[in-house]
Amino acid sequence: MSSAAGAVAALRSTTAIRERAGQLLARARAGESSHFAVDDAALASAARTVAELTRQRFPDLRIPYHSRWRHFEAGQVDRVARLDALLGPVDAAERARTQIDLALVSVLLDAGAGAAWRYHEADSGQDFSRSEGLGVASFHAFTAGLFSSDRAQPLRVDAAGLAALTAEALGAAFQVGEGNPLVGLEGRTAVLRRLGLAMREHASTYGPLGRPGALFDALRGPTVEAHHILTALLDTLSGIWPAQNAIGGIAVGDCWPHPAVPGAGLTAGWMPFHKLSQWLTYSLLEPFEWAGVPVTGLDALTGLPEYRNGGLLIDAGVLRPLPADHATRQWKAGDEFIVEWRALTVALLDELAPQVRAALGLAPQQLPLACVLEGGTWAAGRLLAQRLRGGLPPLNIVSDGTVF
Repeated sequence: MSSAAGAVAALRSTTAIRERAGQLLARARAGESSHFAVDDAALASAARTVAELTRQRFPDLRIPYHSRWRHFEAGQVDRVARLDALLGPVDAAERARTQIDLALVSVLLDAGAGAAWRYHEADSGQDFSRSEGLGVASFHAFTAGLFSSDRAQPLRVDAAGLAALTAEALGAAFQVGEGNPLVGLEGRTAVLRRLGLAMREHASTYGPLGRPGALFDALRGPTVEAHHILTALLDTLSGIWPAQNAIGGIAVGDCWPHPAVPGAGLTAGWMPFHKLSQWLTYSLLEPFEWAGVPVTGLDALTGLPEYRNGGLLIDAGVLRPLPADHATRQWKAGDEFIVEWRALTVALLDELAPQVRAALGLAPQQLPLACVLEGGTWAAGRLLAQRLRGGLPPLNIVSDGTVF
C-alpha cells in the first residue's frame, strides 16, 4: 500500500484483522513469542466450559446476539419495552433510528467502568456495576434527553446535544462522586463530543442534525451486510478515537503497532482490532432486524478482543503469559504484550467457536459467532474471573475509557 489512505482502508477490513491475528497465533505456537505460550490441549476444555455455561444460561439454545441490548435487560427489566412505550406510535423506521441513537452512545460509553463504580436504578431499586451498570445508566441518560439539543425531542442523539455535553453532566447522570468513581469519565465525554463533530462532517450519512439513527436510512435495503455497517462506522467515525494512532495523519483508531505483524507497504507492523466499532456493529444488528431489514454475513465480524474474552483464554490455560510480572504490572493498550494478547484472542475465538457448536450440536447458521460470544465466551470469562479473583480480569490495564 503506497498511500496512507489506501493503507488505512486496508486496515479497516476484518479480513486484515483475521489474517494478522492468525499470523501472530502461528508465531506464538512456534514458540517465537516472548509474550505468550499456547496450550492447544486446553482449547477443548475451554470450549466445554463455554458450551456448558451456554446450556445453563439458555436451556432452549435460543441464544441472542452478543450486543448492548443484553445489558439493557439487566436485572430482568425489559427496558426495550419501556423505550417503546416512551416513543409511542411511531413507524418502524423511526423506532429503528431511536434504537440506533441509544445503542451508539451507549456502546461508546461502554469501556471498563472500574471495580468501584455502581449505578442505582431508582425505578427497579437495583444496583448495577460494570457493563450492565454502564448500559442501564446510559439508557436513563438517553431517555432523560442528555444527548439531545431539543427538549421537546428528548429521545434523540444529535450533534448539537453532544457538543454541549460536559463531564460534569455525564458524571451526574452516571452518579459519579467521591465514593463512586468511574474510570475514564473525561475520556468518555471527549469521545462523545468528537462523535458530534464527526457526524457534522459526514452529513451525507448522518443528516443535517448529525444523528446516529440516520445510519438506518443510509444503509437500509432489502438486506444489509454486517461488514457494510462496520465499514460505514469506520469510514465516518474513526476520527473520534484518540489520534496517537495514525498513518500519514489519518487516524486509524483501535489499530496498534506490533513489530512482528507483516503487511504490505504502510500497513506493515499494524495490528487492527476496531473492537468498539465491532461491538457497536453487533449492537446495531437488532435495530435493523426489528425494523424488517435482515442482516447478512454475521460471521464476517470477529470476536471482540477485550478483557472477558481474552481473560477466558488466560484463565482456561489456553494462553500462558510469559512475563513474570504479567499479573502485577500495569499495562497500557498500546503495549506490545497487550496488542498480542488481543490478537491471539481474535484468532483463538475463531478456533473455539466450531468446538462450542459441536458440543451443542448446532450448525454455524444456528450459532453464529455473535451468539457464541453471548452464550458464551464473554460470560465464561466473567465466571472464571469471579472464581479466581473476585471478578477482576487477569491483567491490569490502565484505561482511558476508550478501548477497554
